[in-house]
Amino acid sequence: MSSAASSTIPSFPGAETDLATGHVRDILTLAFEHTPAHEALVVADGQCGLARTLTEAYRRCLPDGVFIDFDAVTPETVLAAFGRLGADDLVVLIQSTNFRLEAFRIRVELFKRGLKVIEHPHLIRMKEGEEVRRYIDALAYDPVYLRSTGTALKAHIDQARGGVIDTGGAQLILGSPLEPAKLNVGDYRQMKNVGGQFPIGEVFTESLDLEAVHGRVRISHFGDTAYCVNTPARPITLIVEKGRVVDTLNSTPEFDKVLENIRADEGQIWLRELGFGLNRAFTQERTVTDIGTYERMCGIHLSLGSKHMSYDKPQIKRTETKYHVDVFALTDTFTLDDAIVYRDGAWQV
Repeated sequence: MSSAASSTIPSFPGAETDLATGHVRDILTLAFEHTPAHEALVVADGQCGLARTLTEAYRRCLPDGVFIDFDAVTPETVLAAFGRLGADDLVVLIQSTNFRLEAFRIRVELFKRGLKVIEHPHLIRMKEGEEVRRYIDALAYDPVYLRSTGTALKAHIDQARGGVIDTGGAQLILGSPLEPAKLNVGDYRQMKNVGGQFPIGEVFTESLDLEAVHGRVRISHFGDTAYCVNTPARPITLIVEKGRVVDTLNSTPEFDKVLENIRADEGQIWLRELGFGLNRAFTQERTVTDIGTYERMCGIHLSLGSKHMSYDKPQIKRTETKYHVDVFALTDTFTLDDAIVYRDGAWQV
């Protein structure tokens, strides 16, 4: 591909760019195994400092890559650039918001073509300063930690008969085996699609029998109606019966609005995903505003609403699902059968 399509986004030097460059190089080399034998196309915008920082980091790591400024070209130019790529070539999407190309579902269509994809969406939601640094820290790729911890956690999940999430005395009981766990740890060797949204670091599942989940769980953060991380002044307790949230304690108007929206459109509030974040750059204290990024936080998150596309359930029709709202458990311990697998803010596997 001709370098004439190169982006006009300026360089963005500095310590943060140096740090991001090292992390990006590890992602490209260790997770994606990208080499100069394959093309690399980076489509980026320059609408926020973090987007410019990441663009410069990829520019340093991909000296032969083609860089396109999304805001300076037509959608047809971007689609034509995609069309010139072949299987196992690399596409990087650096998005202050989320790129729209009419009916073209970017990541889905690129995966169909056998392309490797790295997405960095909603970067403008990260506040300048500490949040930008936390985001860059979260890009650090440690394959030994992520792959070994993820694999060990999956082994526990796949054989467990049930579990307990203890959040300061409030216990959520997982009263049935769990669905086969899925990994997002940067190991694509056995996977059909290579890539996804970064930062990474997660193992997820859900109860095989949704109605076997019951009890109480205290949450410290939740995704609000603007897809931002909302931190109430004190933890909110969810009361769960037969896999549904039936009541709350210490709720807030913002959280009530989330629940009202789900109830209005779905009639009830299912608790579905059991997400186990592995990314140690995010903690209960080290947060970022974007909910899709913070989801990798080292700890446990759950989803409210009937939408969870990774697993089918007989009582839920996919075409009627609408909501998947992440909430973050203030977890003291997480036990699968008789084994404590999470305690003191770290995985014990």
